[in-house]
Formats: sequence, C-alpha cells, structure tokens
Amino acid sequence: MNNYRTIYEAVGGGDGIRRIVEAFYPKVQKHPLLAPLFPDDIMPVMEKQYMFLSQFFGGPSLYSDQYGHPMMRGRHMPFQITVERAEAWLDCMREALAETELPQELQRIVLERLSAPAHHFVNTKESNEQET
Repeated sequence: MNNYRTIYEAVGGGDGIRRIVEAFYPKVQKHPLLAPLFPDDIMPVMEKQYMFLSQFFGGPSLYSDQYGHPMMRGRHMPFQITVERAEAWLDCMREALAETELPQELQRIVLERLSAPAHHFVNTKESNEQET
C-alpha cells in the first residue's frame, strides 16, 4: 500500500471497489452454498456492498450515511452463516480479486481485512457438527 493512507485509496477508490463488487457477485450467485442466501435481483445487494466496502476500507461513509451504523453481524443474523459459508464467501472474494489488476500483496491485505468480519458473522453450526 506504500503511498496510500487507506485500502480504499490503494484499490482505486470508488471505481476500484465497484470493480471488485462486480467481479464478486457473479461468483456468489453461482456458488451452491451462497446463492440460496441472496435474492434473484442482486443489484440492491451489490450497491449496499459497494457502499459498505467503500466505508470499511477507509473511504466515504456511504453506508452509514444511508442506512445508519452497519451492525453487520446483526444484519446477517436472519441468514444461516456457517464457517463453510464464510470460507466460501472469502473464496469468491479471492477469485474476484484475482481478476483485478491489483498487486498480489494488496489482494492479500484485502482478504486478510475481510476474513475476521466474515468469520464474525458465523451464527450456525455446520450441519454435521454435534451439539455439545
């Protein structure tokens, strides 16, 4: 990230975030574990993701300005998020980032930054796990 103050700047600002989101969601829509969680009309989801990632990576507070505090764990509670689904989400993001022209190190930083939140949203045990 050398000369950039934020990940948002390093990925190319709003245009860079938009490219990531546009590469990401077709993968999500095709993924057998993730597709059932998303509506057929993915455009509103993509716009919210664009707004959230812009803010999350140090850009303008687009998401909060429109929807209030992100409270992402709470917003994801209605959906069964398993560790397997969190990993699938990160895999889709990894594939999307690989399609960008971002340097490998920056792709790694983006994934690392998204990994903790992805796992924080887990709210359901795997179907094959036993209750303890």
